[in-house]
Amino acid sequence: NIVYIYWVIPFTCMTEQAILAGCLQNDSSAQRELYNRYSPRMLSVCYRFAQNREDAEDMLQEGFIKVFTQIHTFQNKGSFEGWVRRVIYHSIFDYVRQHMKYNEKVVFVEKDEVVNGDLAMNLRYEELIGLVQNLSDSTRAVFNMFVMEGMSHKEISDTLEISEGTSKWHLFEARRILKGQIEKLYK
Repeated sequence: NIVYIYWVIPFTCMTEQAILAGCLQNDSSAQRELYNRYSPRMLSVCYRFAQNREDAEDMLQEGFIKVFTQIHTFQNKGSFEGWVRRVIYHSIFDYVRQHMKYNEKVVFVEKDEVVNGDLAMNLRYEELIGLVQNLSDSTRAVFNMFVMEGMSHKEISDTLEISEGTSKWHLFEARRILKGQIEKLYK
């Protein structure tokens, strides 16, 4: 097992407005403050879509580059963290489109089989995330977008530039694989 050790740099008492103003002036200390404040939460979002930590960190870095280059578009409507999260999500979806291959599939959707409830109740969050990370890149991305982010197949197909049928197939495939993996864990 690999153990990752990260130094957490505490953020200062800069207000969100001071950080925003500094970032608009390309002040590196304000940019560092913004990154330190939001990167842990955004990394956990990226990690759900990535197969490994390196990919998640790549997604995060590309996302923050977009945050810094697009910060002038924030209009003080809604929360700043929500705006950062949206930019990161768009960056994740761009990364998924650029780095993952999708195959068009003919879809014959059958009624989903449900995992035994007792087995699912024994599953810890970390175990579930580990199982999801074992899915193929495209299947994992669709599963996360549908299940974790609540996106419709239409939204997924528009975002990833795939057909709705392909999106449905990947979701069906993810559920089938996860069901099998969960049953193997508890046999």
